[in-house]
Amino acid sequence: MTTGWLAVIDMQRVFAEPDSPWAAPRYAEAAAGVRRLLPAFAERVTFTRFVAPDKPVGAWQAYYAQWPFALQPPDAPLWRLTDEFADRAPHIMDATTFGKWTPELAHRTGPEGRLVLAGVSTDCCVLSTALAAADAGVETVVVADACAGADDDSHAKALDVMRLYGPLIRVVTADQLIGT
Repeated sequence: MTTGWLAVIDMQRVFAEPDSPWAAPRYAEAAAGVRRLLPAFAERVTFTRFVAPDKPVGAWQAYYAQWPFALQPPDAPLWRLTDEFADRAPHIMDATTFGKWTPELAHRTGPEGRLVLAGVSTDCCVLSTALAAADAGVETVVVADACAGADDDSHAKALDVMRLYGPLIRVVTADQLIGT
């Protein structure tokens, strides 16, 4: 069994459905990678959900002015985990921020823990979570083939940026992490 805590970032309908303005084109590939990882972590998995705040404040006001479709309550269909993960999520954590390195996730991971990241979007929520966790001193591992970006170029660039943070952040494949 693989050590650490797996955080599966935002595997939600809003990022999976092709007609969504926030669709990650390679969502299905990322989902396949996540499915490979789940058995290696058993109950040490947290699925996160990005949700809109009740009332955006600060810079989030301009963000939601650009994306008004997203101002829906947390129980709206677009925020649901996709069907393949809805029943496989032992822990679900909501956040109104891109980064999911919250006190709850920090508690689950532990101060000397290891955080393994997968999900979407590599160039937004995965990146934001990885940088914050690494800054907190947590060993952070990003599974490249279990992530998807807004597009292939953004995905690759985000992985390159995270590699710059080595050894605090390591970018690996699912095979490197759990074997075949």
